Amino acid sequence: MTYEIHPDPDLELEDDEEEEDDRPIVLKSREEIELMRESAQIVSRTLGVVAEAIEPGVTPLHLDKLAEDYIRSQGAEPGFLGLYDFPNSLCISVNEAIIHGVPTDKPLKEGDIISVDCGALKNGFYGDHAFTFAVGQIESKVEKLLRVTRKCLDLGVKEAVAGHTIGHIANAIQTHAENYGYGVVREFVGHGLGRDMHEAPQIPNYGRKGDYDEIVDGMVLAIEPMINMGVKEMVSKDHWTVVTADGKPSAHFEHNVAIVNGKPDILSTFDHVDEALRKKGR
Repeated sequence: MTYEIHPDPDLELEDDEEEEDDRPIVLKSREEIELMRESAQIVSRTLGVVAEAIEPGVTPLHLDKLAEDYIRSQGAEPGFLGLYDFPNSLCISVNEAIIHGVPTDKPLKEGDIISVDCGALKNGFYGDHAFTFAVGQIESKVEKLLRVTRKCLDLGVKEAVAGHTIGHIANAIQTHAENYGYGVVREFVGHGLGRDMHEAPQIPNYGRKGDYDEIVDGMVLAIEPMINMGVKEMVSKDHWTVVTADGKPSAHFEHNVAIVNGKPDILSTFDHVDEALRKKGR
């Protein structure tokens, strides 16, 4: 679940502006990181369960129920349910919805894309990551958006190295997305993760190398590029779902990454999703 960097969703920060965040960064021990890996892996498996069920005609509320049941079967609690009064276990954002979509009973249709953002809480620590799925066959230009956004995540993770700054992650994501003419969401950012869903530091998806906080061992980061085919976004009337103002599609991918021995250690995985999609011939 993304972190809103300021309360006005129509306010866009300039490239040289940095939202102040005076919360301390809570570094994690090796033991705590392993507990967080367990939470992240529960989310990973949950996304695999959801991937198996996604098809035209399925409702987001059905997917939400599958996710909640699976998370609880693993001895964990849904991380989003009730958080900030969010009403469901999954954020499901369809097509032009960027993030924080509230699951509905409206069936998915051929050609849709849906971002599924999932959280789990176990042993006092959160896991939180996301994947954007195609529903049936989608347009080639939309498939390209998904492919580029997932690559943005991979490139950002590679920059999560001790001695770099959060700006190295942000710059890698921004540069790759903008090379394809896509818009980078600025009002919502990735975040630190731990006993709280949203911890310091904030992780924007735009910026310069050297910007923001220095990366050090013990950080656990939720890195999550949100990339629009267009450029602008706004908040819809349900006060949760953030949608593109131009109605163009948006994609969202997220991993949980710990910094261990100076290098990124990805606690989450898309292996379960990829296996489910392979079984479907995707």
